[in-house]
Amino acid sequence: MKLGGFDISASALTAQRLRMDVISANIANAETTRASYVNGQFVPYRRKTVVMQPVTTSFKDMLDSKINGNVPKGVQVTEIREDSTPFKQVYNPTHPDADANGMVYMPNVDMVQEMVDMIAASRSYEANVTALNASKAMFTKSLEIGR
Repeated sequence: MKLGGFDISASALTAQRLRMDVISANIANAETTRASYVNGQFVPYRRKTVVMQPVTTSFKDMLDSKINGNVPKGVQVTEIREDSTPFKQVYNPTHPDADANGMVYMPNVDMVQEMVDMIAASRSYEANVTALNASKAMFTKSLEIGR
């Protein structure tokens, strides 16, 4: 028995949950100036993003799925990528990581961007829960017809 709608919604729920976990880690480390130790110096936390793509991506896979009547498998997380934007510089001569000029390199996390991403991930998660519940209601109604 094919439960395509359930599989698609489940994969999207898993991907969005991971996306929310990564955003939470970004928010938690927004002030972390000592995330790693590289070449004798501490490096601030670097923002991370989640890259998602459909499970079937090649033309052959899509054609085979249409010919065989299979439904797409949903979405998957392919990579958690570090954001390469430069670190923010803040003047704070009393900070323990300040350089000779009093400048401190802070993580490249923008709280407004993180909140926007969190709202988008939350809305996507809710939409997939709604789709999952609609699929469940349709299956339940179809079982009631058979009685």
